[in-house]
Amino acid sequence: MAAQRTDPLTLEVVELIGAVVARYHAEYEQAAAEHSLTGAQARVLGLLSMEPTPMRRIAQKLRCEPSNVTGIVDRLEARGLVERRPDPADRRVKIAAATEEGRGTARRLRESLDFAREPLAQLTAVERSVLRDLLRRMLGEDVPQPPAAGS
Repeated sequence: MAAQRTDPLTLEVVELIGAVVARYHAEYEQAAAEHSLTGAQARVLGLLSMEPTPMRRIAQKLRCEPSNVTGIVDRLEARGLVERRPDPADRRVKIAAATEEGRGTARRLRESLDFAREPLAQLTAVERSVLRDLLRRMLGEDVPQPPAAGS
């Protein structure tokens, strides 16, 4: 049985996704360095600036080992950007939370990322919505469906 060949359009889409990801990572790493952070530290700080999160959940979201998250949070905590708190629901669980300074740093970091903002601004709101929904679908996430006609 012959191996199935990928069609040229799929290959082109995969290459374009790879180029977008590479550009995003390069800019993200540069922006993080301008705030004296590693890319991993910036990602953890970004997550924690949205909501306090248990350490194990951070590891799941970043798809890394909990021990790696512990080291990252240790370094962010030493800089006063993050603090650990007991989980009110289970005091054995530690929750990491961005401090006020950490939230400000995360906000400045997000604001300095022009890569995605600039090209996306060239798309209409409808095009951005379609792109978002397609990316969610590719990732296996639920995409809310518009109501059926006549509903």
